[in-house]
Amino acid sequence: MNAILKKPTNLSVRTDLLEEARALGINLSHTLEIALTAEVKKRREGEWREQNQEAIAAYSRLIEREGLLSDSYRTVMRGDD
Repeated sequence: MNAILKKPTNLSVRTDLLEEARALGINLSHTLEIALTAEVKKRREGEWREQNQEAIAAYSRLIEREGLLSDSYRTVMRGDD
């Protein structure tokens, strides 16, 4: 099992927000890790979309022109019963 290394970090947080979070028993480290994980994922997905926008656009044009291979099997959507 791989241990996840953690590093102490200094942050600046609004005093009122920090006090309220502590009063509510919020684990600051855990909450920050969750928020950072989500933000990193969102940014990486955005970068991927930007880097691949030409391929995505080309694929979309191909689908518009040719349709999907599975279209011939989709009788429910076409109304063929």
